Amino acid sequence: MAFDGLPLVLSIPLAGTVLGAAFVFLMRDTMQERLKRSLLGFASGVMVAASVWSLIIPSIEMAGEGARAVIPAAAGLLAGMGFLLLIDMVTPHLHPGDDTPEGPRSHLSRTSMLALAVTIHNIPEGMAVGVVIASMLDAGTGITAAAAMAVALGIAIQNIPEGAIISMPLRAEGNSRWKSFTIGALSGLVEPIGSIAIILLASTLQPVLPFLLAFAAGSMLYVVVEELIPEASQGEHSNLSTIGFAVGFVLMMVLDVVLG
Repeated sequence: MAFDGLPLVLSIPLAGTVLGAAFVFLMRDTMQERLKRSLLGFASGVMVAASVWSLIIPSIEMAGEGARAVIPAAAGLLAGMGFLLLIDMVTPHLHPGDDTPEGPRSHLSRTSMLALAVTIHNIPEGMAVGVVIASMLDAGTGITAAAAMAVALGIAIQNIPEGAIISMPLRAEGNSRWKSFTIGALSGLVEPIGSIAIILLASTLQPVLPFLLAFAAGSMLYVVVEELIPEASQGEHSNLSTIGFAVGFVLMMVLDVVLG
């Protein structure tokens, strides 16, 4: 991908958050459960497929040949999941759908908790896009523009219900539509910032790109396992999330293999 196309790729995940936050203008106080579960399942499938084909496999291939080639990928994957686990443990947060805040400063308002929870998880997601783009710009890595686009699209799709999960409850609590939309949309602003930071440091990080690719995959998989799948599987219509996962996984797998 030419350098001129980078602003588009960097803006895609943020666009997903903004689109989700805009649901507050289109629907009533809550998103329909069937739609939310379908989107969450679809986003989960996309992110898992993007993690495998666009991040983990390239990480192993970049590390060389032989049994040792898997070490950076394994270490990075565990580190990425551990990093988000640590953030969840030490930072006050409120998972979407929870009624009571968790963490050391649980006196924060539910509005602040919702925004903080999504913003925290958007940071490593933005870094994931930055890592793939940095790898793509390095001609020797074999990462293609399609892989960068796949990761960006996967995160963007996941961000649609995330943005709505912030803005619509805020509206239900009495905030104006514009205030609810603005808070939801701004929660995604950290993603392009994180991406740009990684790209600017690309030359320094080049020796550890295999580790960072797997780290990004671990971060994305943590969000899927900890946030998306549990919420998509609660209550009725959980079969819609399963169908959505299958469609999202297959679609992203095909796109990544065919376009890559």
